[in-house]
Amino acid sequence: MRLYRFLFQVLLISTLASTAMLRGQFQQPTDDELKMTSDPKAPGAVAVYLYVEETADDSLSISTYYARIKVLTEKGKELATIRIAYQRGEFKVAHIEGRTIHSDGTIIPLNVKPDDLVEFKSKHYQEDTIVFTLPSVEVGSILEYRYQLRYNDNWAFSPTWHIQQPYYVHKAHYSFHPSDEAGRYITNARGQRLDWLMHSITPPTAPIAVQNVKGRFTLDVTDVPPTPDEDWMPPLNTINERVEFYYTYAKTSADFWNYEGKVWASDIGEFINVTGPLKQAAASIVSTNDSDEQKARAIYAAVMKLDNTDFSREKSEAERKKEKLKENNNAEDVWKNQSGGGNSIALLYVALARAAGLKAWPMRVTARNVGLFDAYYLDVRQMTEYIAIVNIGGKDIFVDPGQKECPFGSLFWAHTLTAGFRLSDDGASIALTPAAIYKSNRVERVADLTIDAQGGVTGTARFVIAGADAVYWRQVVLENDQDEVKKQFNEAIRDDLPDGVEADFDHFLGLDDYEANLIATVRVGGKIGTETGKYFILPGLFFESRAKHPFVAQEKRITPIDVHYPKMEKDDVTYHLPPGYAVESAPKQTDVSWPGFALLRMGSAVTGDTIEVARAFGRNFTLLDPKDYNDLHDFYLKLAAADQQQIVLTRAPAAKGK
Repeated sequence: MRLYRFLFQVLLISTLASTAMLRGQFQQPTDDELKMTSDPKAPGAVAVYLYVEETADDSLSISTYYARIKVLTEKGKELATIRIAYQRGEFKVAHIEGRTIHSDGTIIPLNVKPDDLVEFKSKHYQEDTIVFTLPSVEVGSILEYRYQLRYNDNWAFSPTWHIQQPYYVHKAHYSFHPSDEAGRYITNARGQRLDWLMHSITPPTAPIAVQNVKGRFTLDVTDVPPTPDEDWMPPLNTINERVEFYYTYAKTSADFWNYEGKVWASDIGEFINVTGPLKQAAASIVSTNDSDEQKARAIYAAVMKLDNTDFSREKSEAERKKEKLKENNNAEDVWKNQSGGGNSIALLYVALARAAGLKAWPMRVTARNVGLFDAYYLDVRQMTEYIAIVNIGGKDIFVDPGQKECPFGSLFWAHTLTAGFRLSDDGASIALTPAAIYKSNRVERVADLTIDAQGGVTGTARFVIAGADAVYWRQVVLENDQDEVKKQFNEAIRDDLPDGVEADFDHFLGLDDYEANLIATVRVGGKIGTETGKYFILPGLFFESRAKHPFVAQEKRITPIDVHYPKMEKDDVTYHLPPGYAVESAPKQTDVSWPGFALLRMGSAVTGDTIEVARAFGRNFTLLDPKDYNDLHDFYLKLAAADQQQIVLTRAPAAKGK
């Protein structure tokens, strides 16, 4: 976090590094470190951190980083490439030093100039990345590097200490010395004085003890396990151990969120103010005889037609000037320009709904694909995206007009089960968005396949998609050309099909109607099945024959589970068998249930020379606690076993002549 720091008098800041800054000097490796070929504390690790040090001294406007890494495998050599992201102009990366130490003690210093790559650039902002690679790295090498990050003397810098790293950390030291010079005070962008320096620990249960000695904060840790790496984890901001410092005016989190809610309500009220032009716009969209639901849907359809620059391209200043377009300072501007980012369009929906006489409110949320709302971290910037709430018949309906192709009455998956500021008749408060309904997120896969006597297969498959997956693919179409869409869809379904079978996406139906099912048509061809003696074996579950079921191989769980959204899958596959073959065995009627959470049902039916196999799987959960993992693991083991059932065919004996 960067905050402005003001002086009552001119102060001279020494450019000499403090004693604390000099701690991170290159260290002489021990014999044990040089000889290390594996780490008993981190079995199988490709590399480990021997030491990490981060120091920040606000009186000097300098932050330093120092690391020593032991490379244990070929893959661990990738850590020799270092990337340092920074905001150019406001920060400067200085005093980069590095070296590689071979296992025999040979030292090879870094003697090339690092690259400075532009990652993003606009009129007022530029983000760069410094990149350098330590030389002559071998398995067994020790990598050692350090650098300084300098910032403007008129800023206050509040660091974040990332305690957990992608690899095991043997030892780490962190230090923060806030400026304590007389005559200084700190303000935020509103000019509000921030007289309190606070820190939050994530997760709250982490065994972290920050020391505060005469205003200098320090933390020493040892034997830190690496960042968790498990299937379907929630965002790391809720899992990874870290300490975040921030300056604030509030003594408690309740004081902070109450005050910020009022400020937000006032600011957003100005943006969504119902003006005469907005009343005229609403009148052109709805009829006085429309029901509240008809009005809400009609306005939703109208704003969804606008140019959403989150999915197209924001116009340059020159283009806006040529087309005589104003900046979007309020909802009226968005409507006049017929263009805006997703957040502006969501707020426009609220304003138009109010102009039509509906009760509607905005909500500012933390997107769950980026992070989860943390009430202990006092920063409103956690909340980055807007949705809308409209009351119909006394019931609040959550809608997502800022997300292209999202149906009325549903939310983009990352906006479900998340928190943020919600406006209501009672003012602003922290509230939670509803969960998605599993029946609304559906994928139905229907295939009609013909098998010949040599195991060749031809046919078609149809994917009927609704809910979150339909929104995803419609947005892919918006942002890519036809060839790229085809490539991505074929890659997405490749693992759904048996070995030897190829799928070729043909086209989508229903693209233009986000309220309708999206239908993908796919051509199928290739080789299928295995012949063993008189038997010919086909996969019983065509779309699941080599599925990579999650939660099967892992017996224990340490992190929560986040599957993004509940979902319903239905498969219906018809095999037309080659002449002269009969079905000896087929998938049995199967019911596997985890009551209240998940259900699997499958069965098959033989009619003449065809066999039809049907499968239905539903998961009615989104987030689970690790304590639920045993039940989840048990269910998926049964699911994986059921999906491995096969169809066994036998060749009918040839008729004998007289």
